Amino acid sequence: MAQLPELDFQAYVDKKRTERAGGGPETTGHEYAYISDRQTRAAFERMKAVELAVQSTVRVFKQVGKGQLLGNAVKVSEKQFPRIRKLVDRCAETLHIPAPEVYIVNSPVLNAATYGTNEDAFIMVHSALIDHYSDEELLTVIGHECGHIHNQHVVYLTALHYLTHAAGTLLRVVGWALEPALIALRAWSRRAEITSDRAGMLCGKSDVVAARALTKLALGSKKLYEEFNLDAFLEQYEEGKNDVGRYMEVFATHPWLPKRVLAMRTFAESELYRKAASLGEGGISMKEVDDRVLALLKGDA
Repeated sequence: MAQLPELDFQAYVDKKRTERAGGGPETTGHEYAYISDRQTRAAFERMKAVELAVQSTVRVFKQVGKGQLLGNAVKVSEKQFPRIRKLVDRCAETLHIPAPEVYIVNSPVLNAATYGTNEDAFIMVHSALIDHYSDEELLTVIGHECGHIHNQHVVYLTALHYLTHAAGTLLRVVGWALEPALIALRAWSRRAEITSDRAGMLCGKSDVVAARALTKLALGSKKLYEEFNLDAFLEQYEEGKNDVGRYMEVFATHPWLPKRVLAMRTFAESELYRKAASLGEGGISMKEVDDRVLALLKGDA
């Protein structure tokens, strides 16, 4: 896996406080964001365990730079994979953010991720995703990652990556602070995924395509995609939601896939989404969307 750039968490917190005092970007253009995601990010600035853990990752990784990524991945540009570059530009225009840098990483795993800082974020797309996804499906994935950037998730996603993949080193550095920070960041990450799934839908303007792109992650087999039955897949959630195994989700950074699909279906009913996707008038309020998603996620929301 390519390594990541230096992260200055305290500078991020200071900047956020200044923005909020002046009515900055957090107050406009984020109406689609899941309310629990926004509330948790606000709480992080008051949580010493998270702040200490993230600052420790900065000290451990302060020598790491984007140069390694440039040496081990392929940067998307107008000259290199312009078709993908146009998809990135479309998502950035939809969400009103600067178009981020995107890198194709050689990996057989269907995945994409966003790291860096909120001022210098970049997206990594695994090569397998390009092979398995149509352009319209890829648009929702890139939109999802742009949603992380739009909602200022990046500093926490980067911190969570550092804390998770360098746990042995960090245990010696931060000790008692590590586990509470990991728990808090994982819980927030599951909420942030709901927000970014909505961003992907707004960029792709098709809840059907967005659901198909998401459920392909559960299969990973081109031979099975055409036979896949979404309703039968969602029945798995009903079958297992009262099982003790559901508690393992608290150790995950993403909600279980059926929950995400059901949350996306709820957002598809909103007035906000219907207007963005040119589906006509009507639809439920974002408050009702969030209330229903809160009930879906229950204790994890």
